[in-house]
Amino acid sequence: MEAMNGFLLAAEAGHTGPVAKAQPLFQLFGLDVTSPVITEWFVMALLVLLAALATRRLQRIPGRLQAAIEVSVNFIVDSVVAPSIGSREKAIRYLPLLGTFFFFIIISNYMGLLPGAVLHLPGFKPPTSELSVTAALALIAFFATHYAGIREKGLHYFAHFLQPFPWLLPLNIVEELVRPLSLALRLFGNIFGGETVLWVLLSLVPWFIPIPIMGLEVFFGFLQAFIFTTLTSVYIGAATAESH
Repeated sequence: MEAMNGFLLAAEAGHTGPVAKAQPLFQLFGLDVTSPVITEWFVMALLVLLAALATRRLQRIPGRLQAAIEVSVNFIVDSVVAPSIGSREKAIRYLPLLGTFFFFIIISNYMGLLPGAVLHLPGFKPPTSELSVTAALALIAFFATHYAGIREKGLHYFAHFLQPFPWLLPLNIVEELVRPLSLALRLFGNIFGGETVLWVLLSLVPWFIPIPIMGLEVFFGFLQAFIFTTLTSVYIGAATAESH
């Protein structure tokens, strides 16, 4: 009971938590910089650093880092993208986009398991627990899908909005607009929900019980990156598929 009262008092006092609005830490060029932005910068810098280190001295017999990156990339190509997009050749063509999605999302998801993020210290909030970030990722996937379709088929690409019957045009347009909304809400809801459950459990019972939840968060963090990348691959595959 005392733990519950402490949890409620902390929430009322405005302490940081999963439901609290991210407060600006400082301003840069007149724009507010919040904890999710700091973590997002860190994830992007980490990806750039790993890519630079892994490709700086490529060898036929790879070292540990190069081997780990190659295994990860091959997994994304063969197990995530190729089965959904239609072929390995097409998977490699769109790997820069889809691979970046996968790595950025999974690392962002796992940032929520760091001690600072679990305790909601400033600068540690996972980016994918913010709807604005997941919406931005979904919009990139949306525009990339239609760009790929137009590049592959030209203006004939828009004919698929009239399939299988012209009078289905409004429904097909709604379906296209729902896709990014679904991508954004699914990723945000799962990461935000897991973060909320973990924070509540740590507030009420800080020992042992949260450990299985953290194990589940490891699995769900991977699963959400897998689902987002797979669905984007499906959309690009459908947009670039040859008509029969």
